[in-house]
Amino acid sequence: MSNYNAKVEISADKRTEAIFRAIEIDDRFYEENPTKINFSFDEKITIMIEGEEISHLRANLNSILRLVQVSNDSIESVKI
Repeated sequence: MSNYNAKVEISADKRTEAIFRAIEIDDRFYEENPTKINFSFDEKITIMIEGEEISHLRANLNSILRLVQVSNDSIESVKI
């Protein structure tokens, strides 16, 4: 399937696991996704994306990175 692939690693200190939990569920509800996405967590978040078209890979990567940013911003805004 993969003509194109991307790997992203994210670390956000104490917020890393919470961000992972927020973003990894998103892929479960998008069965028609034209890319294959694999999320893993071990001290940091690792995101692997594979796709046949670079435009699909880019679109999914942008969406995931936006979700990471929004999750981080939301956690930061609460500051309990």
